[in-house]
Amino acid sequence: MPVSSAIRPLVVPPHDLFTDNLASHAAEARRIAGRHSAVGWLRIAVFLVGAGGAWWLFRHQPPLAGWAWLLVFYVAFLVIMRWHGRIGYRLLHQQLLGRINQEELTRLGGTINGFDAGLRYQDPQHPYTADLDVFGPHSLFQLLSRTTSRLGQDKLASWLQAPAAPAELRPRQQAVAELAPDVSWCQQWQASARHFPKQSDDPRPFLQWMHAPDFYARRRWLLALLPVLPPLALLGMGLWLAAGYSGWLALAPILVMYGLNHRFRLERDAVFERSMDMYDVLRAYRDQLLLLEARECEAPQLAALRARLLEHGQPASAYVARLARIAQNFSLRWSTLAGFFANNLLMWDFFWMWRLESWKRQLGGSLEPWLDVVAEVEALVSLAATRYAHPHWAEPELSDEPLTYEAVALAHPLIFSTSRVANDFASVGAGRTALITGSNMSGKTTFLRTVGLNAVLALAGGPVCAQRLRLGPAQLFTAMRTQDNLAESTSSFYAELKRLRQLLDLTATGQPVFFLLDEILKGTNSRDRHAGARGLIRQLHRRPASGLVSTHDLELGDLATVLPGFVNNYSFNSTVAGDDIRFDYRLTPGLCREFNASKLMQLMGIEV
Repeated sequence: MPVSSAIRPLVVPPHDLFTDNLASHAAEARRIAGRHSAVGWLRIAVFLVGAGGAWWLFRHQPPLAGWAWLLVFYVAFLVIMRWHGRIGYRLLHQQLLGRINQEELTRLGGTINGFDAGLRYQDPQHPYTADLDVFGPHSLFQLLSRTTSRLGQDKLASWLQAPAAPAELRPRQQAVAELAPDVSWCQQWQASARHFPKQSDDPRPFLQWMHAPDFYARRRWLLALLPVLPPLALLGMGLWLAAGYSGWLALAPILVMYGLNHRFRLERDAVFERSMDMYDVLRAYRDQLLLLEARECEAPQLAALRARLLEHGQPASAYVARLARIAQNFSLRWSTLAGFFANNLLMWDFFWMWRLESWKRQLGGSLEPWLDVVAEVEALVSLAATRYAHPHWAEPELSDEPLTYEAVALAHPLIFSTSRVANDFASVGAGRTALITGSNMSGKTTFLRTVGLNAVLALAGGPVCAQRLRLGPAQLFTAMRTQDNLAESTSSFYAELKRLRQLLDLTATGQPVFFLLDEILKGTNSRDRHAGARGLIRQLHRRPASGLVSTHDLELGDLATVLPGFVNNYSFNSTVAGDDIRFDYRLTPGLCREFNASKLMQLMGIEV
């Protein structure tokens, strides 16, 4: 029976590519930095020449000459400032690309604790994430995530929290396979969003606000004043200044606008705050949408995501760019003086609130689906980058047969040692239990996590730390880190019983469950522990469930004769040589041959 796809060939080792990229981006950044500095000095020179020349002309020539000089140098200064800004963007882009390659090298070196740990996704009641280090320090999320947006982080986390069906995973695998070798595009995708400091802010409050009733829905009269009051105020000021008319012609509409601004200050403040919160986020999404729209996608899932961005005549990036520009115009309020005059002469906030609501009426329902496209691509880029960085990991073969787990050279994805030990393991069908015995520190718990983490990777659509893996649909469940809870007056033993109750309830639903149970019922006496563990294994045998149980209880091994073919004994062994305890971390058929607890106690000074 085939077990998985072959290991992918790779021309350039990831470490070499990331090292070369880091050097080339650093060199390009130094080159651009020189130009950036030169143009900066040019800006200063143009400003000084413009100011000095204007001062001289106004003193020695007709005023018209001074104004003309100022106009020319003002335009020149604006052109050079924009040029300087574009060079600054290119400089930052190279620095960001260099930083991304350095992060890849850091991950390859096994140092992942500096990355986002996804602590907000930790849930002690989740079927498996707490026990398998999916989130938290030194976690799978830290190894995988190249996401830049909050929605992208949520999407990746949701894939790790909920196994997908094979029909959903196969298109996801194809998309990951297309993106993985395109390292440059994946890194451009990350860097384009990192330009904006607040790009990882959560956009959902803004999306909820976008669904709120329009400000002008019950204030059509105020909308009618927008094209009336500002022209009246400007015309009145012109007549007052140029023809000597009464200043009340300007002051009257200005006072009305001031009163309106004061009356609706809370509504204006709310729009300002939401817009400023979203400005960086929208610009990041705009640039990522542009990248996806320009990409030729072959994988059906990527092509479908791209097609969703082109359904409204113009690309989604153009509409999001327009929304970002609308949000940007509210930033005039950062300048107290400019904001005061703009709002009391031009009804600035009211005008851009109207523009924002016009955008919302036209495309408000499309914004969330577009952001979801970006979130999904972010999650795919994370899996693709992981696949490229680990060329010897395999793409799992997806079986439609539930509770299938066949692995060759399976290893722990969060152990980065070159001496990491890999093991073969197979379990096919329901009602099967692999009973793992072994001495202390021999690798039983680590192997359970190895099996579990690779299942999480495979059922999220990612590569697995194995030579080959064939996997069928199943709900993963673990009971490994049960702890007491003083707030709930719950002992560790009772907490474990509650956890096992969750397992029984889950298997009673009829869905296939793959369980990983570590040292079950360890909080009670040996007789009750043995009877309880024996009863639980027999109970699970009659349900749509299979999995692994680690134990020190050798007597449980006779279940292999009671349920032949359904309970299989495996072990991790150690050897004692003098004061040395040696482990090979190899999964071996049969019960454990030797335990080391007495020797460990002796080494700790306990008289045995």
